[in-house]
Amino acid sequence: MDLFEYQGKQYFARFGIPVPSGEPADTVEAAVAVADRTGYPVVIKAQVQVGGRGKAGGIKIANNADEARFHGGNILGMDIKGHIVRRVWVESASDIAKEYYASFTLDRSAKQYLGMLSAKGGIDIEAVAAANPADIATLHINPVEGLSEAVVRDWVKRANLDAEAVEGAVSILQKLYVAFVDGDADLVEINPLILSKDGRVYALDAKVSLDDSAAYKHPEWDEFRGLEVLDEREKLAKEKGLQYIGLSGTVGIIANGAGLAMSTLDTVTQVGGTAANFLDIGGGANAEVVANALTVINTDHNVKAIFINIFGGVTRGEEVAKGIIEALNRVELKAPLVVRLDGTNADQGHQILAEQGAGRLIIAKTMLDGARKAVDLAGGN
Repeated sequence: MDLFEYQGKQYFARFGIPVPSGEPADTVEAAVAVADRTGYPVVIKAQVQVGGRGKAGGIKIANNADEARFHGGNILGMDIKGHIVRRVWVESASDIAKEYYASFTLDRSAKQYLGMLSAKGGIDIEAVAAANPADIATLHINPVEGLSEAVVRDWVKRANLDAEAVEGAVSILQKLYVAFVDGDADLVEINPLILSKDGRVYALDAKVSLDDSAAYKHPEWDEFRGLEVLDEREKLAKEKGLQYIGLSGTVGIIANGAGLAMSTLDTVTQVGGTAANFLDIGGGANAEVVANALTVINTDHNVKAIFINIFGGVTRGEEVAKGIIEALNRVELKAPLVVRLDGTNADQGHQILAEQGAGRLIIAKTMLDGARKAVDLAGGN
C-alpha cells in the first residue's frame, strides 16, 4: 500500500521523525483555515501518487489567506498525469539551506536491507545515479544485526553531508530505519531531507510503501485507505481477497506464489509479450480462488490471452486441475487460456485437464512454453 505524502509524514511522526507542521484539507475553505492556523507563509501541495507535482503547478506558496484561497482553488480538482487532486496538504513553508536524499528498502538479491543516502537531494535518485553513481552512499544491513549509531555516522560521512547536518541526519536515519523495519514497510524515502537555514534537519517530503501482507498486525493502517487509488480491476480483486496489481499488457497472468508470479511476468516479457497484471493466488489453487482470479482478469478488456502458471508443492496437481476445471464451469472466459502445471502429481493433473478441459484450454509443458503460447495467442504484445 503506497501512502500519500501527508500520510507518509503522519507515519514518520509516529516514529519521532521531524516533519513540518501541517494538516490535510479537502476543500478550499478548509485549506484556508489550515493555513490560518499554521501561520503564513505556507505551502499548498497536491496529494497525488505521481511525480512532477511542482512542474504541473500542484505545489504553491501562499503568503496570505487570499493566496491560499487562490492556490487551493486551482490545485483541488487539478489533473496531474491522469490523477485528480482530491486533497491537499497545507504545511508551514521551509527556509531551505541544503537538500539531501535518504531511503531504506529491501535488496532481494543480497537478502539484506539497503540504505541509500546522498548529499544531492530534491531530484529523482535515478537521475543522481545516472549522472554520478558515486554521489549515492549505499549501505547493506543484515536484518539480524540491525543498524548501530556508529555505522550510521560512518554512512553519513561517506555521503558527504554538511557538518551542520550530521547530528540531525544521524538521529533521523536511525528513526527511519525503525520506521522501515518495525513499521513493516517495503520502502521509506525522504526526498528531500533538508537542512534549514536555522540548522534544523527534517523530512520535507515522505514516500512510504507498506507491506500489505503485514496488514493484519497493523489495524492502524485502516486510516490510510481512504484515498487509496485503485482501478476497477484492483477494487474487484481486493474485494475477493486477491494479491493483484493491474498492468497495461495483453497477457493475463495467474500464478501461485509471488516469486513464481514475478518470474512469469519476466518470462512473458522475455518472449516478446506484455503482462496485463500481477496476480498471486497464494499456496492454494482451489476452484473458488481460481474462479475469482479468472473473474478479475475477465474484466480487463486489454487481455487477449490468459496464462495460469502453477507449481504444486503441498498443493497436489490433481486438486489444482479440478479447481481449474470447476472455475471454467463458473466463468465464461473472453480470452483463450494456457495452463502450465508442474510439481506434485502433475501427471494426474494433466490427465484431468486433457480429458475435461478439451477445447477450453491449452496445456503447456514448461513455463517458457506456456509464455510463448500465451503471447502468440495475444498477438505478440
